[in-house]
Amino acid sequence: MRIQRALISVSNKAGVVEFARGLAEMGVELVSTGGTAKALADAGLPVIPVEQVTGFPEMMEGRVKTLHPKVHGGILADRSKPEHMEQARAHDITPIDLVCVNLYPFAETVAKPGVTLQDAIENIDIGGPAMVRSAAKNHASVAVVVDPNDYEKVLAEMRASGGSVSEETRRQLAVKAFGHTAHYDAMIHAYLHSTYEPAEGSFPDHFTLANTRVQTLRYGENPHQRAAFYRDAGKQGPSIGTAVQRSGKELSFNNILDTNAALELVKEFEAPACAIIKHNNPCGCARAEDLVTAFQGALAGDPVSAFGGIVACNRVVDAAAAEAMTGDATFFEVIIAPGFTEDALPILTEKKRWGRDLRLLEVPGWDGTPGKCPEHPEYDLKKVAGGLLVQERDLRRLSPDDLTVVSQRAPTPEEIEQLLFAWSVVKHVKSNAIVLVRGNQVVGVGAGQMNRVGSVEIAVKQAGERARGAVMASDAFFPFPDGPEVALNAGVTAIIQPGGSKKDADTIAAVDAHGAAMVFTGVRHFRH
Repeated sequence: MRIQRALISVSNKAGVVEFARGLAEMGVELVSTGGTAKALADAGLPVIPVEQVTGFPEMMEGRVKTLHPKVHGGILADRSKPEHMEQARAHDITPIDLVCVNLYPFAETVAKPGVTLQDAIENIDIGGPAMVRSAAKNHASVAVVVDPNDYEKVLAEMRASGGSVSEETRRQLAVKAFGHTAHYDAMIHAYLHSTYEPAEGSFPDHFTLANTRVQTLRYGENPHQRAAFYRDAGKQGPSIGTAVQRSGKELSFNNILDTNAALELVKEFEAPACAIIKHNNPCGCARAEDLVTAFQGALAGDPVSAFGGIVACNRVVDAAAAEAMTGDATFFEVIIAPGFTEDALPILTEKKRWGRDLRLLEVPGWDGTPGKCPEHPEYDLKKVAGGLLVQERDLRRLSPDDLTVVSQRAPTPEEIEQLLFAWSVVKHVKSNAIVLVRGNQVVGVGAGQMNRVGSVEIAVKQAGERARGAVMASDAFFPFPDGPEVALNAGVTAIIQPGGSKKDADTIAAVDAHGAAMVFTGVRHFRH
């Protein structure tokens, strides 16, 4: 199929002049609109304004310019059907063989601080998606190009074939085009659904996702699984999706999964904090007056498990922190932080065993303070066979005023502080989840066990003597007093848990018998 006429109308004008020049050099007639037509004309290219084709001027501030039979008839005419071509001739419709269109910058517009609804509405493209979909539908006869990265590929194929684009290439371009418009509509749907403030607890009838592939990964959780990483087009603020890799090897599927878990944990804290994640669970977490001390506390929580783990910090990593992290007995896959000082980078990237392998991720625009609950709830997604579970993210935080003292002894102010720290950590541990904390440092974790007392036993064993004087958090209620008994016998002095079990009275009695303190939250943090 030889390209004889092309319609070019783009918002992203990167490379479009060079693309159009290449088409013109092969004798392709250029039709264009508005700013694109001006850019091509300014570059000295012969261009036919779309109003010359349609016989109508652009009107209504550019809202109407390509919605016309002489445009869409030229794109949609099926060249294999004589009646289509006869109708085109009868109505003076010239076939359009190539459509080069990308859409108004909706995502960029709604990402701007203070954007108004009117600004967003004006950046909803109508004519562009219509032309893209028309061309993609008729890809048996028309090539559609929506991605500037494809310009050179199309030109090279045309030069090699005497001006033609192959059927296989047209198919690939059509698939990409429908993905482009689907992604665009999904962004608009998500924005308008959140902006018009649906009723509390309301979910859209159709759940759409707008994600862009960032990279194809070497493999998934296991080498026999293919995988890719996609970025949420609407996500703002600190996240693994907005992080920038500064150094190191390519991230793996498991790296990304664990780095996300580490970052979300340290986002809980105001003070300098560090978390070390292994297999999506924290094996260490601490907060302190400075990042070095926080890292040392996190590492001491479980130095054996920490080896080969993921480190997240809520402060810029300086040289002192970099020296501590790259000690002789340590090794980490990833360090993610708001940034790295210039004198820290050589320490992290040039040391033997570190520079080649260690991945450094920077979270731009983040000052290290806790992520605030969004104005409109974010969604947490869990894929199941044949469906998708959707829920609001678990962003609930507690203050001392949210706690109900149920024991005879009330916790001391210091215990309250440690209990809330433990509560922030236990939210990020796989259920059944138990966390022991002492001195702003996690000293024991029990994760993912089928019964809660088993998680307590694991956490207490890991803590050892450090359990004496520690506090304990449980992500859900204790069905029996056996779990608390294990902790109390090991020296735990205070417990935080949701409460709500039929056996709460028995658990409270056990706590009182040890002279310990216990508070209920009324909130649980299951994480499956």
